[in-house]
Formats: sequence, structure tokens, C-alpha cells
Amino acid sequence: MPGPVDLAAEKFHALLVEERSDRVIVLLNRPEVRNAIDQQMVDELHTVCAALEQDPKVLIIAGVEGVFASGADIAQLRERRRDDALQGINSTIFVRIAKLPMPVIAALDGYCLGGGAELAYAADFRIGTPNLRIGNPETGLGILAAAGASWRLKELVGEPVAKQILLAGRILGAEEALALNLITEVHDPDRLLDAAHDLADRIGRQDPLAVRITKSVFHAPAEAHPLIDQLAQGILFESGAKFDRMQKFLDRTAGGTSSSDTGKKNP
Repeated sequence: MPGPVDLAAEKFHALLVEERSDRVIVLLNRPEVRNAIDQQMVDELHTVCAALEQDPKVLIIAGVEGVFASGADIAQLRERRRDDALQGINSTIFVRIAKLPMPVIAALDGYCLGGGAELAYAADFRIGTPNLRIGNPETGLGILAAAGASWRLKELVGEPVAKQILLAGRILGAEEALALNLITEVHDPDRLLDAAHDLADRIGRQDPLAVRITKSVFHAPAEAHPLIDQLAQGILFESGAKFDRMQKFLDRTAGGTSSSDTGKKNP
């Protein structure tokens, strides 16, 4: 069995990584190219994922210097050929991020384009700033958005808007993204990371096992329901946290009444 993955900050160059007891914060750190995603960044993100698969925690992803990620590194992308495409360099890491046991929060500022947008689409939560510009200009470069946008985006914003973004190069501002629920909150840039931590705190107040299982069930294919819901609930019904949390709830209510009884008047 492999040993624990070390997330010591000095191991990373394309990322700035901070590990806390209940979360990991990752900053995309290539400001000289607006945090463009290159092979080194992908490799370092795989290291972060390996650690979070061993020790599940909430992941917060943001960028440095007012930019999330301007896309994939075009200099590297230009040189990639068919065999590189078939490896799915970016799509593989984004799928791995989406499948992490605990939720992923993307805190988006400035440019969030191409591969940067696809990384954001792989997160469970997206929050942004008024400066956000998000979209997929790949067809203007003679390629397609092949790292998740072609199938995730229509689930997030609906087919008509997804086609405007993917086929006509539409870039969304923060208010448009908020209206479409592509992001769920807008904050000033100096409050963005604080807002991400506030969201992580809210997640942290839930039972971690219930959060993990709910995320897995949420992403299960349609044909797996309702059986997977029932099996998952069976696991949670036996957990110690379920008994402890429900007992605390009952202790807080007058006379130990359940939520269905709360607020009812006596006959």
C-alpha cells in the first residue's frame, strides 16, 4: 500500500499549495502566462488529487494575480499531435478532480478560459468576482474544447447557451454567469478567497461521510437510481454520526420532538 502523499509547499512550482486539517487550498501559479495550464501544472494537480484520494478534504482552487486560468498553454498545445490528444492530458486530470471524494470549490477571478474554464466546470461549486470572463474560445484556435466542456457545459447552462459558448465563442461576464447559475456567488476580488473558505466552513459543518456519499450518489448514472440511494442510505443509517447528530437535534428541540412535529399546535 503506498504511503501518504506529501503536499509540502516546496514540492510545487506551478501551484501554491496550503494544507489544513479539513481542506487544501491550491493556487494556480504561472502569472507570467496568466496561469495557463501546462504539463507541469497537470502533474502537480495529479499529486494533489492523490493526496485527497488518500485523505479526503475539501479542495479550493483559485489563481494568482487576478486571473484563474487563461487556458491551456498555447505554446505546448500547438506542438501536440494526435497521440497527445488520445492521452487526454487535461481531460484526465479534470475528471480526477471532479471525482474527488469531498467537494471542490473553484474561486474564479479575471480570465477563466479554455482549459481554465473546463477546470472550473469540473468543480462542485463555482464562485466569482465582477471581473470574471468565462468561456471556451477553442474553435477560434482550430480545435475543440475536449477536456469536459463539450459535455459538462450543457448540463450546467443548458444546450442553447452551451452552443453559443462552444460554437460561436461567446464569453460570459460575471452577471451572465450568475444568472445562468454557472457561478452561484459574486464577491469583490479581495473577498473571493474568504468567500471560498466560508463555503468550505459550511460544508465542514455537515457530516463528512454523508457529504462524500451524497456527492457519489448525485453523480451516479440515472439507471443506478433509486437502488444506489437506498444502499447509500443503508450505510449512513448505521453510522455513529447519524445517531449522534440526530440525538443532538432531538435534544435541542422542546421535549425531544422531531422536525415534523416542530411548530404543530397541541389539539
